[in-house]
Amino acid sequence: MANWNEPQRTERQGFGSASVPRTGDAAGRVTFDAGLRKHMLSIYNYMTSGVLLTGVVALLTAQSGLAASFASGPLMWLVALSPLAIVFAMSFGANRFSTGTLQIMFWAFAVLMGLSLSTIFLVYTGSSIAATFFATAGAFAGLSLFGYTTKKDLSAMGTFLVMGVIGLLIAMVINMFLQSSGLDLAISFIGVLIFAGLTAYDTQRLKREYMAVQGTQWAGKSIIMGALTLYLDFINMFLFLLRFMGSRE
Repeated sequence: MANWNEPQRTERQGFGSASVPRTGDAAGRVTFDAGLRKHMLSIYNYMTSGVLLTGVVALLTAQSGLAASFASGPLMWLVALSPLAIVFAMSFGANRFSTGTLQIMFWAFAVLMGLSLSTIFLVYTGSSIAATFFATAGAFAGLSLFGYTTKKDLSAMGTFLVMGVIGLLIAMVINMFLQSSGLDLAISFIGVLIFAGLTAYDTQRLKREYMAVQGTQWAGKSIIMGALTLYLDFINMFLFLLRFMGSRE
């Protein structure tokens, strides 16, 4: 979701190896396409592994009875704020961290998110959580495929969607005081739409970014950061969709 690559964009514009092969250069095009597929597949593999790790940790934590410990008190704030701290650290410190360090931070983030999300098992039934997860996975796959294959430029959506996320956060804070069920329903609906759009937009952005990072030392880092971006899109879409599909305990 976040444009984590913005601070580094100026640095990478001059990479000579980032140019797209000319249309007539068939061999260059084949090599470029193969590299792009490998790059995107690596992003999807990391993202999927992170989501699965989060799911396994959440399920095991709930089954062990520890989820209740994270539903209130100091531990709730610890598991809620720690993933956010890691996201900010990765986003603003990606240039300073090595690829290995970013990998460790990504896996730590996935585990902490699992601890945090274990509390949803206290609110919703396991079957409805599973149904929502698979529905989200199907929607995510379709939206990401659209973003990858479409010829339409989705870049204009970026600013609009980021503004939508900011507005969504403000509305959620306001509703913490109003406790309006109608506003909560509207927030959930808009949240699903925003992160659905971000899934397609971010996929296209990551695909295009490969042109700037191929053959550079940033290539490995961009895979981890790209996986983090798509992970956040998936998890947020899942949580907002769960408000519609989830059956309460």
